[in-house]
Amino acid sequence: MSTILIVIIILAIAFDYINGFHDAANSIATIVSTKVLTPLQAVVWAAFFNFVAFFIFSDHAVANTVAKTVHQEVLAGSTGMIIILSGLIASIFWNLLTWWYGIPSSSSHTLIGGFAGAAVAAAGFGSIDSKNILIVLLFIVLAPLIGMVISIFITVVTMQRNFWLKILIIAVIVASCVLFIPFKKEFERWALLGIGVIFILTYFYNYLRGETAQRTQNMYKKLQLVSSAFFSIGHGGSDAQKVMGIITAALISGGSIETFSQMPDWVPIACYSAISLGTISGGWKIIKTMGTKITKVTPLEGVCAETAGAITLFTAANLGAPVSTTHTITGAIIGVGATKRLSAVRWGVTVNLVWAWVLTIPVSGLLAAGIFYLLRAIIK
Repeated sequence: MSTILIVIIILAIAFDYINGFHDAANSIATIVSTKVLTPLQAVVWAAFFNFVAFFIFSDHAVANTVAKTVHQEVLAGSTGMIIILSGLIASIFWNLLTWWYGIPSSSSHTLIGGFAGAAVAAAGFGSIDSKNILIVLLFIVLAPLIGMVISIFITVVTMQRNFWLKILIIAVIVASCVLFIPFKKEFERWALLGIGVIFILTYFYNYLRGETAQRTQNMYKKLQLVSSAFFSIGHGGSDAQKVMGIITAALISGGSIETFSQMPDWVPIACYSAISLGTISGGWKIIKTMGTKITKVTPLEGVCAETAGAITLFTAANLGAPVSTTHTITGAIIGVGATKRLSAVRWGVTVNLVWAWVLTIPVSGLLAAGIFYLLRAIIK
């Protein structure tokens, strides 16, 4: 391996670690704000399930999409290595800056924006795969909207006072999804069925022993452990794959491998390990924003938001779409807040978050372009 390739791999794994503590809030903000777990317990819980994703997302569809953001011929030789290195440096800078100010921006979008921005600086707009970039841009809008719509629906169903109607709706929805959705992996079908069964049995248990306010509250606290675990799996599977894509692109550029399918086993292991360790480190400033500043979240609403977020992430992973876990869970949290009343959502905070989302890709791209010109002058 060349020196620059080794530097890229080290920085990529460092970015994955930073991604973990930057996005720790996505997985644990609601479970901490509802006091189901302490912050330390929550990050350990989330980190464990971040790594569990390694055994689930084996097709690496998102990693493949990210690796092909820039055309392979552009990444050939030393110029390609400088493109990847520039994108990584820009992404790390933006992630640390937004983490410092407690802004839950997208680690996914800063990575893709930096990668694409450096490529444009090197070879023009024809160097990037417009289809992949369009998918990323489309899901900037779709991910929070899908998360919000699903969370509103789940919240309305969950708050249904007629017990038997609630059970019937859940059973019909789960059965319809299991029977008619063309899952890529059989595991996902059984996982969805398992979640449905867990929820139904929990509701039944609470109903049979008498639904008091305290018992119902405790029931939702226990269910939040399940929903946060599934969201953490989705978070790990979504975000670790993006760095896998960058490292694989660098290995191809450096001549270590020829195609994406030849990605070494150590790449996913290193990436999932790094994001898990980063999650354990936590990102307390962003946790405060996500868990308390958008809207006040109860255990019931935490379950609904995390379940909606997990469904969105698993669906996107199936499509190979590199979505933002930050956008997804924010949309889901807004959704549960809006079911109470629109004024329950602090829209001023939300607007600031949207600005961060809009600016992430172009700012990361411009930073990466500037760094590319600087590095090319130095290295040459």
